[in-house]
Amino acid sequence: MNEMLEKLGQNAKDAEVVLRNLSTNDKNRTLETVAQALTDHTEEILKANALDVENGKKNQMPEGLIDRLMLNADRIGGMADGLRQLVGLEDPIGEVTGMKKRPNGLLIGQKRVPLGVIGIIYEARPNVTSDAFGLCFKTGNVVILKGGSDAIHSNTAIVKCIREALVSAGITENAIQLIEDTSRETAAEFMKMNQYVDVLIPRGGRGLIRLL
Repeated sequence: MNEMLEKLGQNAKDAEVVLRNLSTNDKNRTLETVAQALTDHTEEILKANALDVENGKKNQMPEGLIDRLMLNADRIGGMADGLRQLVGLEDPIGEVTGMKKRPNGLLIGQKRVPLGVIGIIYEARPNVTSDAFGLCFKTGNVVILKGGSDAIHSNTAIVKCIREALVSAGITENAIQLIEDTSRETAAEFMKMNQYVDVLIPRGGRGLIRLL
């Protein structure tokens, strides 16, 4: 494993301890902070996105993919609203289900706990970056993201914004990390990080699936 992935993995495991012990109020407060940060940094994110869109057009990316790649103020507002909607949802962590009483009086049930470190590989949809963070953070999980080369500038700007907001909220910035090397070789190596990544979610085309 290369040094970059090793470092990301170690950072994620350190952050896992912090997120696992966050209260619901802390998680909701932080999600509100991140949502506001995305709105406040709209111009910066749009400038980065414009580079990706320009490169996509130069590379003759189909119009449908260009549309999925392109961000505007409304779409960034939608990303922020998505995080705020998570605030309104119940926190599943700590919930006990299926409680049963044994003949000896012992109560046995199932308690929901965070998975740990979640790795997500996806392609040219930068809104997935904030969505993935929000869902993972609400459930007390750390996320390592590996986006495609088509959206690298957008993803980098969004993750930078989120990490800065985490720090301002007093939370470790390593709750989210982005693998900036977009090569297939790095993706393949990322998929083998079993000592660091507890769950891997690949979202992509046939080429990605063939690597699994």
